[in-house]
Amino acid sequence: MTTNDIKKGMMVMLKCGWKARIEDNKKGNIRRATVYGLFTEMGSVYAHDIAMVQVDGQWQDVETTAKQQKCKKMNDALFGSFKEIDIANIF
Repeated sequence: MTTNDIKKGMMVMLKCGWKARIEDNKKGNIRRATVYGLFTEMGSVYAHDIAMVQVDGQWQDVETTAKQQKCKKMNDALFGSFKEIDIANIF
């Protein structure tokens, strides 16, 4: 599944390890989500930061588009990149 196929209400796992619920049906580099981290808050998340999506109770990997990969490359160049955690070891 690609990030553009994720619909409103779906649960996702971000690359930082936090869960989030998608709050829009948009496509592109930025999605609106309720993030469940240290605090619960709603805001924008980059599509390239979505690692997995829950479909019918099962977690599936997410693929990014070429445009989203280009956005990630630009972000990493501007702000640096953080060490991504191994999502597979969480479950």
